[in-house]
Amino acid sequence: MDLGISGKTALVGGASKGLGYGCALALVREGVNVVIVARGAEALEAARQRLLRERPRSDGFVTAVTADITTPRGREAVFAAHRDYDIVVTNAGGPPPGDFRDWDRQDWLSAVEANMLTPIELIKATVDGMAERGFGRIVNITSSAVKAPIDILGYRAQRGAAGFGHARAGRERRPAAPARRELLPVDAPRPHQPAHAPRLRHAQDQPAAVFQRRVAPGRPAWRGEAAGDPS
Repeated sequence: MDLGISGKTALVGGASKGLGYGCALALVREGVNVVIVARGAEALEAARQRLLRERPRSDGFVTAVTADITTPRGREAVFAAHRDYDIVVTNAGGPPPGDFRDWDRQDWLSAVEANMLTPIELIKATVDGMAERGFGRIVNITSSAVKAPIDILGYRAQRGAAGFGHARAGRERRPAAPARRELLPVDAPRPHQPAHAPRLRHAQDQPAAVFQRRVAPGRPAWRGEAAGDPS
């Protein structure tokens, strides 16, 4: 299937591995030029080399920017590498799991900076150019916790980034307004947090089971829908 994005240019955060790399790979295979950014230079360059081998067009480029995109200097480096992006995938590692009572002020500020303010800054820097060119896609990768709270993930400012994307797109009534999507991947257990794995899985599975009971097969579900309530 041709998505019609060949020749476009995308920015993908956290792209040396995981979700970020997966997004970059899918885009490269569609013929999109990609600027990938991450903090680890060695892993990022290895990712760039793998992505280069996946290009369907020899004239397509994959540029690696070693930087912390959650900082002003990191974002400056990203826009120095390429000015105008047609597709922006906001993706940064979330805060560590834990009880919010154990977090100090700096922990909260760092989490807000990485998971809310950074996506907002990237949207602000690119959305008007997308509208002027008549094409744009903004993808905010966040967490399923914004829909179904997970008790050990004490911080959920990802909701702020998702909400900002909705609000901004709602204000853009022009035909050329960029499309935005908020992706809510399941928070899979990570190697460094095995003790939390059963609780994560329970928190993820429970809402899904309840949801399936409430919604008739083949019918869209609406936020706030209650069991036995067809409205």
